[in-house]
Amino acid sequence: MPQAVLRPVGDERHRAATARLLDDLAALSPDAPVRLGKRTSNLFRQRTTDSTRLDVSDLNHVIDLDPVSRTARVQGMTTYEDLVAATLPQGLMPLVVPQLRTITLGGAVTGLGIEASSFRSGLPHESVLEAEILTGDGEIVVARPDGEHEDLFRTFPNSYGSLGYALSLTIELEPVHPFVVLQHVRFGSLLDAQDAIGEVMRTRAWDGEDVDFLDGVVFSHHEIYLTLGRWADSVVGQAGPSDYTGQQVFYRSLQQRERDVLTVHDYLWRWDTDWFWCSRAFGAQQPLVRRLWPKSKLRSDVYWKIVAFENRHHVMARLDARRGKPARERVVQDVEIPLDRTAEFLDWFLREVPIEPVWLCPIQLRRETRVVSGETPWPLYPMAPGQPYVNVGFWSTVPIEPGREDGDVNRAIEDEVGRLGGHKSLYSDAYYDEPTFDRLYGGAEYRPVKKRYDPRGRLPTLYDKAVRRR
Repeated sequence: MPQAVLRPVGDERHRAATARLLDDLAALSPDAPVRLGKRTSNLFRQRTTDSTRLDVSDLNHVIDLDPVSRTARVQGMTTYEDLVAATLPQGLMPLVVPQLRTITLGGAVTGLGIEASSFRSGLPHESVLEAEILTGDGEIVVARPDGEHEDLFRTFPNSYGSLGYALSLTIELEPVHPFVVLQHVRFGSLLDAQDAIGEVMRTRAWDGEDVDFLDGVVFSHHEIYLTLGRWADSVVGQAGPSDYTGQQVFYRSLQQRERDVLTVHDYLWRWDTDWFWCSRAFGAQQPLVRRLWPKSKLRSDVYWKIVAFENRHHVMARLDARRGKPARERVVQDVEIPLDRTAEFLDWFLREVPIEPVWLCPIQLRRETRVVSGETPWPLYPMAPGQPYVNVGFWSTVPIEPGREDGDVNRAIEDEVGRLGGHKSLYSDAYYDEPTFDRLYGGAEYRPVKKRYDPRGRLPTLYDKAVRRR
C-alpha cells in the first residue's frame, strides 16, 4: 500500500496560524487560565478541573524541511505520523520516533518520548535546535541552548505545558534505509538480559553485527526477548518484508521467529497497530474479531478513544460490579531504571504486580548533549550523563484486593522506582507528595523559570498537572 506523503506548508502559513492563536489569547481575560484544545491525546491523567481552551488545530504541519542540513521546522501539534510522512520520502526521519502515531512533536518534547533508537539518540528534546514557545505570559520567545532563554530551553522538557506551549520546533533528522532487519534474542534470566543490554549499549553491536535499534519484551521471569534492529538496503533470504498491520500481531512474532524484516515505515509503527499488546483488551487479537475489525481502525488512537469512553461512562466497570468482580486499579506507567538495577526491579515487579508482558526500552542521554560542569542538562527529568537506563513500560489494570485502595499498587511502584534511583514519566497517574515531587523533578530550577515566564500563573504548575490533575 503506498504510504502518505506530506509536503511542508511554508512559513507564511505558520505565521498566519500563530497570529490567529494570539488573537484568540488576547480576547481572553489577562488572568484567565489557559489550555490547548488538542484533538488527540496520549495522556492517562483525567483532569479534575477545566480551563479555556485555545484552538491549535492549524498548528499541525511541517513548516519546512532541509535534506542537506538534515533539519526540519515543525509546528508543535504535528503528529509523528504526519512528520514521518514528510521526512521518509526525503530519506530522513527524526532521531527518535515515539511508538504511537498520534504523539505530537510538542508533546514528545514537553512530555518526553522514547523508542528503540533511544539507546543511541536519547530523548526527542535532545535533537531540538530551537523552540518557538508561547509562554504563560502570552509572549512568544525563541529558546535555544545558549542565549537569553537558555533557562526555558533546559526546563521545557518534562514541563507538560506548565511553562508554555511549543508553536514550532527545529529538529535534527537522520538518514534512513529502506528496511530494518530484526533479530529476536531470547534470554532465560533477567540478569542475562540486563547484561546483554549493557553490552549493546556500550558497543552498538551484537554477535558481530551492528545494532541500530534496541528494545525488548518480558513475558515472564524466564522468557525475555531483546529485539536488535539494523538498517538494511535490501531484503535477503525471504520473499519480502513482514506485514503486521493485518491478521498477524507483532509482539507474538518475537516468540515465533528469530529473524524478521520490516520496511522502515512499518518498523516505526510496529507497536501502534495493537497498541503494543493492549488491543487484546478489546478482543482485537481474537482471529474472528480481527477479521471483522477494519484494518484502518487497528491503531492506537482508536483504542485510546475506547478507553476514554470507558473512563467517562464506566460501562465495563458497572458490568463487572454486577458480576461480583472486584474494582480495578489502572496501572499505566513508564519508568526509567538504572541499567544495573533493572533486573532487580523486574524481579520485584513480576512478583508483586500481576501484569504481563512488559516493554523494555534502553535509553541514555546522547553523547553529543552539552553538559555544563556541575549542571544537570535537563533538570525536570534529571538523567545522569553517561548513565545507561532501561525504560520499563506496563499498561493494564489490576484488581483492588480486599483491604486495599485504588492507587496502592501505583504508590508501591513509585516507592520501588525511587528506592532504585529511577524516575517515572508523568503522562499517567502520580501520587507523590509535593516535597518528594519537587526533589525528583527539578523543583529548585523549575520555580524561577515558572515565575519568569508565567508570572500570573495562567498555566497550572507541573505538580498541579501531574498529581492534582488540574
